[in-house]
Parts: sequence; C-alpha cells; structure tokens
Amino acid sequence: MTLKFVLAVLFVGAVFLSAPRTDAQATAQTTSAQAPTPSQQQELDKDVQLLRLDIRAKKKKLIAANLQLTADQATKFWPVYDQYTADLVQINNAKYDLIKEYAQNWGTMTDDQALGMLKRSLEVDAQVNQLRQKYVPIFNKVVPGKTTATFFQLDRRIQSMIDLQLSSQIPLVQDQE
Repeated sequence: MTLKFVLAVLFVGAVFLSAPRTDAQATAQTTSAQAPTPSQQQELDKDVQLLRLDIRAKKKKLIAANLQLTADQATKFWPVYDQYTADLVQINNAKYDLIKEYAQNWGTMTDDQALGMLKRSLEVDAQVNQLRQKYVPIFNKVVPGKTTATFFQLDRRIQSMIDLQLSSQIPLVQDQE
C-alpha cells in the first residue's frame, strides 16, 4: 500500500467526518428537538448528494493512482468501473435512505423498527457483496486476474474506511433510551 493511498483514504474519511451536519447523529439530534422542515430536508439531501459525488470522484482518483493499468487496459477498465459505480450508487441510495429513516426515528424507535432496520441494513450489505460477485468476471474480461483482484481489494479498503467513518457517527440504538 502506497503512502499516497493511505493519505488519500484518510482524507476521504476526514471529508466524510467534516461534512456539515449530514450524518445520522446530527440529523438524529435535530429530530429529537424537532423534525426538519421539507426545505431543510431538501437542503440536507442536496449537501449529501454533493458530498457523495465528491467521494466518488476521490475514490476514482485513488483507484487510478493505485491500480497499475496499461493504456489498453485503462480504455477497457474505466467504462466497466463507471457502470459498476452506477450500480453501486443505487445500493448506496438505499443505504442513505435507511440512515435517514434511522435518524428520523431515533429517540422513539420501537423494537420492531430497530429489527426491521437491522434486517434491511444486512440486505444492503448482501446486495453490495452480490454486486461485487457479479462484476468479478466482467472486470476479469477486460483486465488480468491479479488486476481484478487488486481492484476489488482497493474498492473494499476504501469502502471500509468510509463505512467506519460513517458508522462511528451514527448513535447506537440503545442510546436513545
């Protein structure tokens, strides 16, 4: 792992942490005092969308900087990467919707709601895994096996860092009591 990669991943995490009140904890704190107005929610959604676009751009730069591709491989790889990312965005939309729902219900969440959200969260994780499995042979058609494996290592490392930063900002269910 290169120093540039480590620093870039830490930067992505820092960007995620320093985003203006777009995490579930901040939203939960707002919710416990008062529900955001529709215009406030639209503004939050807009901020989160911009943050997500920025993170995707930084992630692509990290992949480019750390994945050794020939010019011919790059020509074939990046369109597949872009399609993979578009499919991943759809799954992450469900993750964001779940986080918003969690924030809206935090403080008044019932046992059934908590279990339902847990189940949906696990389904989102399974969908990401299924997507990766689907794309392994697709990537392997355009780049060699080691390059495919390296890409998925990088993808998982970056996503793990983002998930760690995000999950550290979401309050535990039992803390609402």
